Amino acid sequence: METIVRRTGIVLCWLALWQALSWLVRRPVFLVGPWETLLALTRLAGQPAFWQAVCSSTARIGTGFALAFFLGILCGSAAYARPLFGEILSPVITLIKTIPVASFVILALIWTGAEHLASVISFLVVFPMIYLNTRAGLEAADPGLLEMAQVFRVRRLPKIWHIYRPALAPFLLSACRVALGMCWKSGIAAEVIGVPGGSIGEGLYLSKVYLDTAGVLGWTAAVILLSVFFEKAVLHLVDRFFAWNPGCGGKRYAEQKHAKERMHGAGCPKPPVQEGAIRLTEVTKAYGGQTVIDRLSAVYEPGQTYYLTGPSGSGK
Repeated sequence: METIVRRTGIVLCWLALWQALSWLVRRPVFLVGPWETLLALTRLAGQPAFWQAVCSSTARIGTGFALAFFLGILCGSAAYARPLFGEILSPVITLIKTIPVASFVILALIWTGAEHLASVISFLVVFPMIYLNTRAGLEAADPGLLEMAQVFRVRRLPKIWHIYRPALAPFLLSACRVALGMCWKSGIAAEVIGVPGGSIGEGLYLSKVYLDTAGVLGWTAAVILLSVFFEKAVLHLVDRFFAWNPGCGGKRYAEQKHAKERMHGAGCPKPPVQEGAIRLTEVTKAYGGQTVIDRLSAVYEPGQTYYLTGPSGSGK
């Protein structure tokens, strides 16, 4: 609660400073205050064309981000699995990273036209970030776990899910946090240059032409809100994917059910067990004051290979 109050106070102080500067300038063409910006945003929100522009720009930028996200993961994984592919792709990634966005905007405007400009620019901005972080995350996988998986002949899909996926999580989440903001900035900038019909970029451009500073700031506020909402939604989905584990509704669901099990004795439906399998239910083992196993429930099927991991000295 204290943190929320402090942050709210900081935001209000900056808004008050902004409003004071607008009063000192006294020229709406140069600067308007937050109140005038809010009125402009409210006025825009009352127009059907505003929502059409919001939907159109969001669809274009979202399409570019989605393509870059999935293709970046695919290419990064391929480059990790086949280093030769990574060497072949390296000059292209370097080229995309170093060429100015303005040059890409002009070239894409010539090649694809204004309608697809925001999608192309968003893709080009996001793809290198996702690709490089995917490759770095896979390379950061624990070599000890990979060696153990090889010794016990763990199949490819379980190895990807239980070893590579956790290693990739922090890298991909970090890349998304940066890429989501960059794709909106570059996508809207591309629309301002290309001016596709019925877009946020067109609204910003027309406000600039008519010297409507409040309108420019109103459209800018709309872009900020859309960017924040889009970022929260995508990060939530990515976080849920990395937090999800198959079996009884996933990790978070299982944690909630575990508390109910202790209170009511109810648990997840038990899967059918093969003959000769070993079932452990709420097993705890401790050596003196060191707890090695804490309420372990598991089923060990005959003919399967299992391995135990843990830091040195944990009591394996």
